[in-house]
Amino acid sequence: MLGLKGQMLNQNQAFRGKIPCRARCRALRVAAVAAAQHDVAKTEAAPRRVVVTGMGVVSCLGHEHDEFYNNLLAGKSGISYIEGFNATDYTTRFAGEIKSLDCTGYISKKFEKRVDAVIKYIIVAGKKALGDAGLSWDGPEIKDLNRMRCGTLVGTAMGGMTSFANAVEALETASYRKMNPFCIPFAITNMGGAMLAMDLGFMGPNYSISTACATGNYCILSAAEHIKRGDADLMLAGAGDAAIIPSGIGGFIACKALSKRNEDPASASRPWDTSRDGFVMGEGAAVLVMEEYEHAKARGAHIYAEYVGGAVTCDAHHMTEPQPEGKGVIMCLDRALASSGVSAEDVNYVNAHATSTQAGDMAEYRAINRVFGHDRLRMNSTKSMIGHLLGGAGAVEAVATIKAIQTGWLHPTINLQDPEAGVDPVRVVAGLKQHHPVNVALSNSFGFGGHNSCVLFRGPPQ
Repeated sequence: MLGLKGQMLNQNQAFRGKIPCRARCRALRVAAVAAAQHDVAKTEAAPRRVVVTGMGVVSCLGHEHDEFYNNLLAGKSGISYIEGFNATDYTTRFAGEIKSLDCTGYISKKFEKRVDAVIKYIIVAGKKALGDAGLSWDGPEIKDLNRMRCGTLVGTAMGGMTSFANAVEALETASYRKMNPFCIPFAITNMGGAMLAMDLGFMGPNYSISTACATGNYCILSAAEHIKRGDADLMLAGAGDAAIIPSGIGGFIACKALSKRNEDPASASRPWDTSRDGFVMGEGAAVLVMEEYEHAKARGAHIYAEYVGGAVTCDAHHMTEPQPEGKGVIMCLDRALASSGVSAEDVNYVNAHATSTQAGDMAEYRAINRVFGHDRLRMNSTKSMIGHLLGGAGAVEAVATIKAIQTGWLHPTINLQDPEAGVDPVRVVAGLKQHHPVNVALSNSFGFGGHNSCVLFRGPPQ
């Protein structure tokens, strides 16, 4: 039998369909020299701008970004009863669960059966994003890239929970000898992005970030900084999570965080409504192709939007509850505006974090209104239809934000039947979509531990 190292080699071969050779090594050395020459030659005259040229999504409302956003515009809920395990005895029996995903053309059948769901979601979303950017992962176009200057920054809050849970079960019911040799590699948070980079040959910056439910925005912001600094010309940025398993649902029930509206799952996620009783678990992933503007123009890429800035802060207050006055959120919004050179009046759309929790929704609403006091602002909650994707939330909501810029339509916040005092139903796009040409859009994501993050986008450079 093969040892773990041999199994890993075979796994990578099955996944990538090729084995490194001397010719490949020589080519890499040549590329390294070219990259070094590029770094020496680059000028400091003009700041490097960052644009989004591709988007990939895996969600309970569809696995193509057009389908996903059209379902959001229609106000369709993706929340339903859990089918992946028997949740009969749980006080929460529903989620934004992905019922099926066709990985054909993205992951080998052998690998698909073995890999953790979060890695599967990340790889499929990443390859879909590249295809959307005109760079099919297995086509000739991607070979024209200098892959020494392409990176991958994809995170997850929870990691490969199924892989870890199965390993613990084997350990407790049998012995360590029955544990899957891939249980650790498939459980750690960096492996989705790492395996994606292996398949693509992307040798630039590659790591994961895990900041709870703010993970997606942290990854997008950090990827953009690598491009701005000249570390890379193209970055895959995003996040995913797959925690709709017994330990995931049970753990959040123990935290008293989940809605218990079992009689009507589709209405359970109801941000800013007086009867909200907790968030709804979601799952999935999204990845953006972020690219240096001149690099994108040179290859004739379609540009969806320009990334203009972002910021991160910490409440330094409580493990799970927001700072009541929103000090950390306000500071994050102010810093994001300062870093991007955008005024508060320029921002007329916010994709809110808005998870359907008692404390969080109103703290964020007040903070947004304090920074963006003008009446042209609109905000909405994507989570009202897909639930909370934990680490993947910011990445999936970035796709929704960019689609709002692209289409000029804002999706509704559904289930808002009895707004909290002071909440303007028009301002939060309650019930029905609104036509609203977007000037500059901002997307918020906050996480356990007091992590605050926001990223800003606007239309393609003119």
